[in-house]
Amino acid sequence: MKWFIPFIFFVISITPFKVEAEEIIKKGESLNLERCIEIALKMQPAIIAATNTADASQSRVGQAKANYYPQIDWTSSASRTSVGARTSFGFRTGSVMFNSYSTGVTLNQNIFDFGKTPTQVKIQNLNYDSSLSDLENVSEQVTLNVKQTYYGVLLARRNRDVSVDTVKQFEKHLEQAKGFFEVGTKPKFDVTKAEADLSNAKLNLIKAENAVRIAIVNLNNAMGVPEAPEYIIEDNLLYQRYEMSFEDALSRAYKNRPDLQSIIAKKQAAESSVELAKKGYYPALTGTAGYDYAGNTFPLDKGWNIGATLSFPLFSGFLTRYQVEEAKANLNVLKANEESLKLTIFLEVQQAYLNLREAEDSIPTAELGVKQAQENFEIATGRYSAGVGNPIEVTDAEVLLANSKLSYIQTLYNYKVSQASLEKAMGLK
Repeated sequence: MKWFIPFIFFVISITPFKVEAEEIIKKGESLNLERCIEIALKMQPAIIAATNTADASQSRVGQAKANYYPQIDWTSSASRTSVGARTSFGFRTGSVMFNSYSTGVTLNQNIFDFGKTPTQVKIQNLNYDSSLSDLENVSEQVTLNVKQTYYGVLLARRNRDVSVDTVKQFEKHLEQAKGFFEVGTKPKFDVTKAEADLSNAKLNLIKAENAVRIAIVNLNNAMGVPEAPEYIIEDNLLYQRYEMSFEDALSRAYKNRPDLQSIIAKKQAAESSVELAKKGYYPALTGTAGYDYAGNTFPLDKGWNIGATLSFPLFSGFLTRYQVEEAKANLNVLKANEESLKLTIFLEVQQAYLNLREAEDSIPTAELGVKQAQENFEIATGRYSAGVGNPIEVTDAEVLLANSKLSYIQTLYNYKVSQASLEKAMGLK
């Protein structure tokens, strides 16, 4: 993965990370939601961490299988020993030097261990399955974060557009008020009222523009590219009915949720751990063979040996008993955690589904509110243009129209985010 090395160097300097961000996102590139998710799944550190955790778990499977194969050791040694020599009367006359050399190969092979090795391999395979589910769970969370921040950018942009339109409407109203005042048909109050309204609208526009910038920062962070160059976001904040019953959603969640699959795999591994702990009561049969050269002078004498060792644990201070009890307790913990997670899944699916239905029911009402506010605004501005209205009516109508548009945009955003949350609750991307 060519993007992994620059990520490591980010700790030292931000420059390599910035270069990588520019490589994965071209300046001025148009990004849709799928492209943003693709980038996040490559660049997010959480994905990298979960991937390496799964790789480490896979390596432990190989470690467990190592006991199937023979263990071969090569040893060589050389030593020089000085032994003091004495006469028959006990007087030291000097010392004698002895040289000793040895080298050899030893082979050990597990012959039969009452299923300890296969059980260990099974446990590590289940742990590996659990780590893959954890990786999938992290991926789904990253995907949800991208969806939420992506729709957040669209929400902020549309709110900004409403603020831009509001400023234009108040500018037009100010021009009308000035015109009426100059010909003497309206008082100065209309002008000052219009100027105050325009100033407030411009302040709201400044806030809306800053909200867009903050939303983009959040999206960049969700994608894992905080130094991303400027790009274009495709707008898909449109209502499209999401057909799904609560029963189907809950059924999919119990079937697809990777965190549930992870804990199920861990529970199965714990069940196997109980079996493994019980095998501590059983013996192990190991075969050995060796070939060596040894002696005080060269050429060394050679020899070989072959044999088998049966190791039977007679008493280990109740170690195996307590290991079995620990394994059973760990299994009970995982069983309880599984039931707790199922309750959480039910709650998450139910909340997301209810929020989706609420947002869906709100969209027609909010859309109607925009039409009514638009009609009310046209009546108020028409009355003012005809000289029979007052500026307060125009201001109230414009504020109502802006708020109605913002409410409608918010309902669209809520529907999209609720849909994304429901998909996450069901274990879907």
